[in-house]
Amino acid sequence: MSDFTKEISIRWSDLDPNFHMRHSAYYDFGAQHRIEILEREGLTMKVMHQQHFGPIIFKEECVFRKEIHLGDKIFISTKMGKMKADASRWTIVHELRNDKDELCAKISLDGAWIDTKLRKLASPTPEIVRDVMNAFPKTDDFIAL
Repeated sequence: MSDFTKEISIRWSDLDPNFHMRHSAYYDFGAQHRIEILEREGLTMKVMHQQHFGPIIFKEECVFRKEIHLGDKIFISTKMGKMKADASRWTIVHELRNDKDELCAKISLDGAWIDTKLRKLASPTPEIVRDVMNAFPKTDDFIAL
């Protein structure tokens, strides 16, 4: 996997009273893209449910650079910024760019995995977790934790 980029469609409901994309819509697009990638690569919600684990976020932040408006052509890319070798802890980075390749926003989130039965942090045991997380494209400043 070398590229996790797709075009997103800005909806009327993604706008705020200033006629640009509302701040929380950026986070929604990031979350949707992450799940689409995991699903596409075989780390499905069904697998997580059967194995009793799921992703948990400790911190999520967005830096806004350019406004996004209805009708803008926007692409979201997803890369791994930091990760432990066993994929138990990670930082995922999303960039939203326009059709001129200008950075509109950058979302970074720090996360891990939770055992959904014990409700405690856990290292994922299925090999697919490490395989999928290690296959994410890396940021230029990727850090192995």
